[in-house]
Amino acid sequence: MLATREHMVVANGLRHHVIVWGDQPVDVILCHGFLDIAWSFDAVARGLAAAGHGVASFDWRGHGQTEWIGAGGYYHFPDYVLDLEELIPQLASRRIHLVGHSMGGSACAMYAAARPEKLRTLSLIEGLGPPEMEARDPASRLRAWLEGVSKTRKRNRAPMKDESTALRRMRIQNPELPDELGLFLVSKSTMAVEGGLQWTFDPLHKTFSPRPFEADLFSRTLEAIPVPTLIVAGQGGLRLADEEARMSAILDHRFVEIAGVGHMIHWFEPDRLSSELATFFSERGA
Repeated sequence: MLATREHMVVANGLRHHVIVWGDQPVDVILCHGFLDIAWSFDAVARGLAAAGHGVASFDWRGHGQTEWIGAGGYYHFPDYVLDLEELIPQLASRRIHLVGHSMGGSACAMYAAARPEKLRTLSLIEGLGPPEMEARDPASRLRAWLEGVSKTRKRNRAPMKDESTALRRMRIQNPELPDELGLFLVSKSTMAVEGGLQWTFDPLHKTFSPRPFEADLFSRTLEAIPVPTLIVAGQGGLRLADEEARMSAILDHRFVEIAGVGHMIHWFEPDRLSSELATFFSERGA
């Protein structure tokens, strides 16, 4: 049985929950997506560990068992890149294979553009950024953000009755989620409160961002990535209208599409994903 170790690492003043699989020195770091958790990579990490890698993952700020930001704070996207800057040297003593899913992929892409010397490879799993956002009056966007944050801070979240209730909620977005995996994720994504369970993520994450996603700026960031990059997409995933242009912006990339799966590739096709990652690391990770 492969050993796992959990510990806390302080980055930017926040205690981050870290999981390490196996006994090898860490050379792979897996970064989860929006409202997900590090434990969701468990099967992928085990596959990579079986291929000889030391694997670590962590919960982003305000997710899982990592601390929420303090009073008066907010989750601005560059904060995730700054967290990587402080986390990576505490988890690995050499250049790494950095892997990010969805939101985590966007943060990893930004980090790779700024700190390529820290990486051997970059892998983006459904991680080429969100769709380009419709232009909106800046004042109305800021107003929506202010009102959303205010309402969230005042709102009391009603607890979920039990794990079965939480699983039903997860299946709203992923109806094919099997019982075993779903209940495992629920057990790692919830905390006991009076009257039942609550999700561990900070509800501020679900508020409207004060700044739109700028596709042109992100594409220029992708152009600055010099390390070998694996791009993995699910056949039924969140495919972008400008997907080809964003991929082409990365000078040295390989594209893999996984059939029969949607956005959550690491949940539903972990063996195929870990195999693709291990092959890429072996071939391009010198």
